[in-house]
Amino acid sequence: MARLFGTDGIRGVAGEDLTADLAFALGRAAVLALGSEVDGRPSFVVGRDTRASGELLEKALVAGICEGGGDAMLAGVQTTPAVAFLTVDLSATSGVVISASHNPPEDNGIKFFGQTGYKLPDKVEDEIERELEEGFRDIRSEPGTFRVLEGAHRRYLDHLRRAAEAPLVGWRIVIDCANGAASEVGADALRQLGAEVHPIFDRPDGTNINDGCGALHPDVAAHHVVRLGADAGVSLDGDADRALFSDATGNVIDGDQVVAALALSMQEDGRLTGDRIVATVMSNLGLMQAMDVAGVDVRTTAVGDRYVLEEMLASGAVLGGEPSGHVILAEHATTGDGLLAAVKFLSLAARKGTTLQHLAASMPRFPQVLENVPVRDRSELEQAEPVWEAVRAVEAELGRRGRVLVRASGTEPLVRVMVESDSEDEAGRYARAIAECVRAVLG
Repeated sequence: MARLFGTDGIRGVAGEDLTADLAFALGRAAVLALGSEVDGRPSFVVGRDTRASGELLEKALVAGICEGGGDAMLAGVQTTPAVAFLTVDLSATSGVVISASHNPPEDNGIKFFGQTGYKLPDKVEDEIERELEEGFRDIRSEPGTFRVLEGAHRRYLDHLRRAAEAPLVGWRIVIDCANGAASEVGADALRQLGAEVHPIFDRPDGTNINDGCGALHPDVAAHHVVRLGADAGVSLDGDADRALFSDATGNVIDGDQVVAALALSMQEDGRLTGDRIVATVMSNLGLMQAMDVAGVDVRTTAVGDRYVLEEMLASGAVLGGEPSGHVILAEHATTGDGLLAAVKFLSLAARKGTTLQHLAASMPRFPQVLENVPVRDRSELEQAEPVWEAVRAVEAELGRRGRVLVRASGTEPLVRVMVESDSEDEAGRYARAIAECVRAVLG
């Protein structure tokens, strides 16, 4: 059996790759794999996003948990970071999120958190898979129970409010909820801090999550910010574990710029442990330069918030993130949290009496051009010497003015070519040249 768990749980087309039968078996297997570590019944906080397939998968998953002898607390529609928070807040054995994050509406997924609020390590996921392979064995003598969890949103909102650095009174904010898990809680998180909030794409119908909106399309919120004369825009993805921003002039602000502003503020306040942050190989060269000037050490990882968090835990860093909008604030959370990032970033600007545009200027942002090239076999990239010759030639031309990153996609038959330069035209020209080479050799 091929490994089910990817870097962020199990994902696939609902009803095809991810069926109700699989959800039931996963719930039961998770009880058997995790139950031995606790006294009494293992308990699970279960949340989901707004996809049409979510309720059926939730019912099947909960039935499997109860069949295996575990108890389930149904939190309803919740963001991924809210489930991680509730797992710890309620001292549950595990949290389970039924969501495919930024994927299209027809997809869905299931991922687990441990009792500490962190995603399960590979060895525990492997144990769940072993239980799946074993089939129906070692069922506890009594089935478990389930109940609806009351007050889940209020618990999470109180958690966000405590993280704020200042009220947002006088701020006008557009929030794009991506018709996803934050459609109800997103606007409330900012209103409770005193902001005037204009929510958009907060009417989920089961089929419109991430559809032309949210963190995949931050220009949408930016347009509404300018149209309404607002101070800021927030763009969340379907499960709200990441956020992008826009300033009053409609400029989009990415995760690197948010991390830079937060890092400098935390360093100033003496809260940036070890003067260290964690970024990824896709993070902008401008972030590296700004942190170098400030004397902040930047540890880089492979792309993925899972890898960012692993390095944060290993190095003791309290701040990390990705340009895509995953920001992890270890003082407050165990995973990326778009609403937490929004509360921290916006309230930082309020505390300093400045604008998002000014905060985003904490780092110079180098133009970055990305080309995705379809290939026959992405595993052949490593041995494709003509491609690496082309990369070395561009690196020699750019010197310290830019950067080249060529990597195989982890999930698709693609090679991704990224070039940064102080000139967007130059970055585009070099990216297209390398992409043509990839296409000729591997296409």
